[in-house]
Amino acid sequence: METSVFDKLEEINSRPTPFQFYTADELWTDEHTSMKMLEYHLNESVDLSSRNKDFIARSVKWIVSHFGIDANTSIADFGCGPGLYTTPFAENKANVTGIDFSRRSIRYARKVADQKGLEIDYFQQNYLEFETKKRFDLITMIFCDFCVLSPAQRKTLLAKFHKFLRPGGSVLLDVHSLNVFDNRDEVVTYEYNQLDHFWSAENYYGFLNTFKYGKEKVTLDKYTIIEEKKTRVIYNWLQYFSQDSLRGELEENGFEAVEFYSDVAGSVFSSDSLDMAVVARKVESA
Repeated sequence: METSVFDKLEEINSRPTPFQFYTADELWTDEHTSMKMLEYHLNESVDLSSRNKDFIARSVKWIVSHFGIDANTSIADFGCGPGLYTTPFAENKANVTGIDFSRRSIRYARKVADQKGLEIDYFQQNYLEFETKKRFDLITMIFCDFCVLSPAQRKTLLAKFHKFLRPGGSVLLDVHSLNVFDNRDEVVTYEYNQLDHFWSAENYYGFLNTFKYGKEKVTLDKYTIIEEKKTRVIYNWLQYFSQDSLRGELEENGFEAVEFYSDVAGSVFSSDSLDMAVVARKVESA
């Protein structure tokens, strides 16, 4: 029996359980969408896929100084995108590895490295599946990538970080604070060719359902993209953290949270900050 319009709308507006579905592969590997994501990454004036050029420059300068990055430093950047951090890390003589899901972004990053004569090891794959025999002094995960992962995925990733770090090695990552969660609302919007053809070069109808999960401190932006010949659903989950919840999660997985900042440029931590960055040190097993 053919599904009614009412049933289709019920499905579009249905609320899944937190992190019930995982669609990162569609977001990062779709040819059209990955092209649009790269455009956003490389737009130096906006903060959509990565932070703006001036912030990245300040951030790199702080990271290089804070961690004493030089020719003796080995760094892995998880979710490296088109190399906005890996490139300047390598220019500061570090031994750099970058991992990203997007073939298009990795291809761009490799092109930049070749043009600049930099030796950077790039891997195009889901970083949750990444394995290496290398050991690092510093692992970075920037632009709140940690927030898109489920609790189980975060546990998997932190176990990898712990294994990949040398004794005394550090992780630098940033997350969205509860201040952002408190300011988000549940909304439903509908738009023809949503986000200026972000999802497809063809015409489509885009539905966006934003759900909040108060107990878990999670939001979901659920995109239902209806094209003439297919329908896709993209789930964009975000976990929000307090200092205590982030510290607790790190400690449960073999890390000590040693420093908190308002961002990955070393800004002084404030309880009013929308985001927060943490430096966590690997704790050796007894």
